[in-house]
Amino acid sequence: MTGGAGFIGSNLVERLLEDGARVRVLDNFSTGARTNLGFAPRFRGRLEVLRGDIRNLSVVLRAARGARVIFHQAAMRSVPRSVKDPLGANENNVTGTLHVLEAARRCRVPRVVYASSSSVYGDRPDLPKREDQPPAPVSPYAASKAAGEQYATIWTRLYGVETVGLRYFNVFGPRQDPKSEYAAVIPRFILWGLRDRPLEVHGDGAQSRDFTYIDNVVEANLLAARAPGVRSEVFNVGCGSRVSLLEIVAKLEAVLGRPLERRHTPPRPGDVLHTLADVAKAKRLLGYAPLVEFDEGFRRTVEYFKSSFKS
Repeated sequence: MTGGAGFIGSNLVERLLEDGARVRVLDNFSTGARTNLGFAPRFRGRLEVLRGDIRNLSVVLRAARGARVIFHQAAMRSVPRSVKDPLGANENNVTGTLHVLEAARRCRVPRVVYASSSSVYGDRPDLPKREDQPPAPVSPYAASKAAGEQYATIWTRLYGVETVGLRYFNVFGPRQDPKSEYAAVIPRFILWGLRDRPLEVHGDGAQSRDFTYIDNVVEANLLAARAPGVRSEVFNVGCGSRVSLLEIVAKLEAVLGRPLERRHTPPRPGDVLHTLADVAKAKRLLGYAPLVEFDEGFRRTVEYFKSSFKS
């Protein structure tokens, strides 16, 4: 697995180990953390960790040897970061994905399950987002994810590598880093709320997202790894409902039992206003259904941060 020490990757690694698999992680630890793999001693040597970068093909080839499935989670995430560093987004998300696909071809790995993004849909007004809608990226990050999907399709058609893409819709949950300049909104709000700091709301706060709890994403990856007849397909992974930023603030106030100060700032370049996933295709072909709805996932996430980031 690439990016196995990150937020999504480490949760997926833990689940695979719990299910009895042997897992090899490739991570450069630029955003992932070894502490995210603190569960490793429970699994008696079934986890191997390689420090390396997906931009280095020889390293990816080493990691891919003997694998039956590659879960490709490594990426330069964050729309704002890609706006600031578009070349870095391309090197990590396009070249890195090409290396993963080529390593799968050369090492004869039967299937690659890779992380794509709802950002490929852009800011089209039609909701919910369906996989048959044409991509319309509005940021370098979104363009890099759309390019990765195209390359995956080509590697399936030309070289026979089975690829399955998962378009994640705003994933959140335990182990998500709240401290980075490019941190996602839910962990940042929670940390600011716990530390009694003003919540920075971009724009008017009416923008909404299909926030998807991590357990749903992990389950979608496992289903995509074993489902028959889905080579070269892409699937939305979301909950099929949306929540605005102001609603999140209100839910956090309710959980913490006190009002929270907020500070509105200008909208961020490249951000879209609303996302909402149509998950009918994933239900039909993968057997996917959300395991954890937003309110329960939000409660679990707040409890995690309360125990992990004390002021």
